[in-house]
Amino acid sequence: MDYLEITGGQALAGKVKISGAKNAALPILASALLCENLLKISNLPDVADVKTLAKLLEHLGSEIEWTSPNEMLICSSRIIHTKAIYDIVRKMRASILVLGPLLARFGKCEVSLPGGCAIGARPVDLHIKAMEKMGAEITIEGGYIVARAPRGLKGSDIIFDKITVTGTENVLMAAALAKGETKIINAAKEPEVIQLCEVLKQAGVEITGIGSNELCVRGSDGVLLRSEPICVIPDRIEAGTYLCAGAITNSHISLQGVIPTHLEAISSKLQEIGFHIHTQGDMLEIFPANKRKAFEIITTEYPGFPTDLQAQFMALATQCEGSSTIEERLFENRFMHVSELQRLGADISLRGNVAKITGREKLFGADVMATDLRASSALVLAGLVATGQTQIHRIYHLDRGYERLEEKFCALGAQIKRLREK
Repeated sequence: MDYLEITGGQALAGKVKISGAKNAALPILASALLCENLLKISNLPDVADVKTLAKLLEHLGSEIEWTSPNEMLICSSRIIHTKAIYDIVRKMRASILVLGPLLARFGKCEVSLPGGCAIGARPVDLHIKAMEKMGAEITIEGGYIVARAPRGLKGSDIIFDKITVTGTENVLMAAALAKGETKIINAAKEPEVIQLCEVLKQAGVEITGIGSNELCVRGSDGVLLRSEPICVIPDRIEAGTYLCAGAITNSHISLQGVIPTHLEAISSKLQEIGFHIHTQGDMLEIFPANKRKAFEIITTEYPGFPTDLQAQFMALATQCEGSSTIEERLFENRFMHVSELQRLGADISLRGNVAKITGREKLFGADVMATDLRASSALVLAGLVATGQTQIHRIYHLDRGYERLEEKFCALGAQIKRLREK
């Protein structure tokens, strides 16, 4: 097993190229199950989660050729299995995304209850209720979601009690092949959802309301789609993480290949703290602040502040003047990184779903443990400013969502090594 060793105290400088978005790539890969033609997908991030879903699709019968680490050709015209097995699905929750397309195309499927980061319940009941509303019969048997729709799925009004990104995506894909019209009310509005809508629309699906909280999809009644080549959008969470790296070290760095409008909530918060942000085309720069002020964050759905960046901003708060507060409203167990930041010397107190961080405390290197994907990156950021060396263990969490992390950080001037546990 690998770990990262970080020697703190280095200023950062230079440019970093942002990779494709993992959270956009995964539903796009799942949507290949709806297509009859050979599909080219580019700007895929070279991360473990993408490889895991690709492995699952190959198990189902998709033919995949990797033309580069970031580009694939995939053909799903001859699917031979409709069972998403536990051994693959247990590695990440996003595997639930095959439920909608498999059920819509074949009228039956079995999908193992998913695994992934242990950051809260994130139940699949919203997915199941939506499929049942569209005419499926669903039972839970032996740890599997067993779904049957022998007469096919039918369009329906799906009203989500709670905004769910993967739930919205699953219904979108199911509705693409269903009979009639499906309305998704209280739909997620994340850029990754918007790209899936645009991909399906290019493939011939009638979709209106893209970018709003009410989507209307007219299905093809079982006719498979013919998709155009797809280029995955840049990863706004990776971009936000590198912006936090520039902020926590108070350095001037540039991000290339971003969509600045996707980063408005992050950029405005950094400007509130005291940083100057400059955008030009697909480039975004962060400049050092004369004074880094304390801040407040409440996580919420897009276009609000993303839960996937609260851990990174918590690390940044340790270097700001005064007391910052972060309220986590989306996941009830997403403060597991607090105890590890405290091991580095961070002054953090918790009361329910609110964390209070007293800044300007000096951090000291120590051995810490990654507990989930985004918490891992927060520990990297803290290690950049900690005195001495920080060893971050269980970094397989990082590898799920960050492409060539140590290589990119080293190019900016950080001292990071990937080493093997003895």
